[in-house]
Amino acid sequence: MFRNLSIYGWKFFLSGNGMTVRTGKQFGLAAVLGVVVGLVTVAFYWMIELARTYVMEGLGRHTFLSTLPTGEAWRSFWTIEAVTDVHRWVLFALPAVGAVLGSILIHRFARVEHARGTDSAVKAFHRGEIIPRTVIPVKSVASVLTVGFGGSGGYEGPVSLIGAACGSVLSRLLHLDARASRILLAAGLAAGIAALFRAPLAGAIFGAEIFYSSSDLEFDAIIPSFCASAVSYTVFACFYGWDPLFKMPELVYANGLRLLPYFALAVVVTYGSRFYIDVFRGVERWFDRRSWPTWAKAGLGGIAVGAIGFVFPDVLGSSYSLIQAALTAGDAEFFAAGGTLTLLAFLSFFFVKVVATSLTVGSGGSGGLFAPAIVCGGALGAATGLFFAQILPDSLGIHPAAFALVGMAGFLASSIRVPITSIVMVAEISGNHALLLPTMWVVGISFWLNNRWSLYRSQVHSHDQSPIHS
Repeated sequence: MFRNLSIYGWKFFLSGNGMTVRTGKQFGLAAVLGVVVGLVTVAFYWMIELARTYVMEGLGRHTFLSTLPTGEAWRSFWTIEAVTDVHRWVLFALPAVGAVLGSILIHRFARVEHARGTDSAVKAFHRGEIIPRTVIPVKSVASVLTVGFGGSGGYEGPVSLIGAACGSVLSRLLHLDARASRILLAAGLAAGIAALFRAPLAGAIFGAEIFYSSSDLEFDAIIPSFCASAVSYTVFACFYGWDPLFKMPELVYANGLRLLPYFALAVVVTYGSRFYIDVFRGVERWFDRRSWPTWAKAGLGGIAVGAIGFVFPDVLGSSYSLIQAALTAGDAEFFAAGGTLTLLAFLSFFFVKVVATSLTVGSGGSGGLFAPAIVCGGALGAATGLFFAQILPDSLGIHPAAFALVGMAGFLASSIRVPITSIVMVAEISGNHALLLPTMWVVGISFWLNNRWSLYRSQVHSHDQSPIHS
């Protein structure tokens, strides 16, 4: 038996399988979801800032980009005063403490399969599952404990799962059918990314693109994701401002010959992303084979990250300061202010960031892989740009910061398999839309070269391989 239902002028269609939005009013539901996800992300970001202020900068006295192995910083690194500094030892211990606490919290209040960030959201989408509401507070606190205490990971994985969980909760409250529930899950995932990265268009596209490792899209989710992302970003910006996440000098693409070094950059980030995937998969397999308690695995990963952080403190946490340094690489004002990052420094940071992130997330820590991919891409891009700036004539106008920005997009497209999101994301987070052409070039090449390699196991190749479309 079927019948119509009207709620405040919104028409729904009731059947034995649940409530379906009959007239396209999921747009209105997506707007409501955007408000919810925006407010949840505001609370999540407040906790992130709290941990950064009172834990990393308070207890650990963490000064970002102060100890990368370059010049005088490296020669003075192993002085007696540096090694005996109590705050360095606090930084050594913090990642393990946070990882253990976060692991215990997840093990006690949320099932593991519902706590692995973006991968869990993608898996729930393809299986038509509902993400439990307990994930929202548990994943928020666990992620702040893990990354906020120095674990090398990102907050985008947690916030995408939190947003997806908000969509699941709303669909369950309204008793929506399976298709409408999947759309809200995708829209919630998109809204979380849009708000936290201050990138509404990239977040919306991400909500349609992340489920497949090919260039396939979840078309039903695109328009609701646009709405939810716009609203969530607006809510978040009302609290934390409208500026882009990072700043960089005004750069343009004005020489066709630059496509040749950008081609080399595409190859570099492709193999860099394969290295990232291989190391992460290897670490993850090693920990999966251990029959230890989950908290012990996370604790061991945290100890290893703390040891790396003792030598490279800037690898701890999200490492967003490295992105800002990459986006100002080669800039005269940056060097005048004391910036000393060199090609070797960026390469060193890439390798240690890959290892530290793999240890944090592969051991079961609550952190994301998306943001570290941006960091690694920026480091490789800046290093490549600095190399070409040294060997190519000045008339070509090679700027390392431009290579850093384009490298972020290429690395992200190659490792996460979201090419359109990558192009839009780097433009929105930097406020620079003048490098779209080389970004498209590098993203297209790196995405093609790295076909079927992905950090996310739950991605399927295309619609035909998804259980919900078969």
